[in-house]
Amino acid sequence: MRLLIVEDEVHLAEALTQILKKHHYAVDVAHDGREGLDHALSGIYDLVLLDIMLPELDGISVLKALRAEGVPMPVILLTAKGEIDDKISGLDHGADDYVAKPFSTGELLARIRAALRRKGDAIAEDTLRFGDIELNTSTLRLTCKGKELKLILKECGLLELLMTRNTAITSKEQMIEKLWGFDTEVEHNNVEVYVSFLRKKLAFLDASVRINTIRGVGYVLEVTN
Repeated sequence: MRLLIVEDEVHLAEALTQILKKHHYAVDVAHDGREGLDHALSGIYDLVLLDIMLPELDGISVLKALRAEGVPMPVILLTAKGEIDDKISGLDHGADDYVAKPFSTGELLARIRAALRRKGDAIAEDTLRFGDIELNTSTLRLTCKGKELKLILKECGLLELLMTRNTAITSKEQMIEKLWGFDTEVEHNNVEVYVSFLRKKLAFLDASVRINTIRGVGYVLEVTN
């Protein structure tokens, strides 16, 4: 899953990025409200950690703009300790939750997991299922018929994207935006490499699930008999 951090305190943003990457989230960072809003409107993020006190455009204004555009993704506000009015305003304008600074890593991760579950993008124990395969996005483990493999992070992210989209076709552009971010120089052949890796691992597990190429369009999961 890809998260967006909108935080003007550079050191805090860097610390959050390292924590989240350690727990297998893909992360992008914006350091002011306008940049954060532009990123958040791209549609590639599963959740936003949004500071309230931001330059250019404050967090509440960013939140209002997102909800006005009909963007439903979860937003967790990062608030100053004791700022009750900010918390109330944020919740009234569509925030899903808030965390008061300073916060513990465990609390933040728990609130992220809870917000994603409410959205419906995660299920019990962070496990996704499609056909005869199961993918645990926390441990990066792919299982099928009692056999198990550990994926690398990009493989897990790619398979997670395909599984959550179910039978919808996913383009290479969507994969690049989701896995690497929209401001990247990654090319289509990078996607093809990871698709090839996943196909070999699915074959090794003797899974009935295949990654089918829709020429000129993208990829889709299918179950073969």
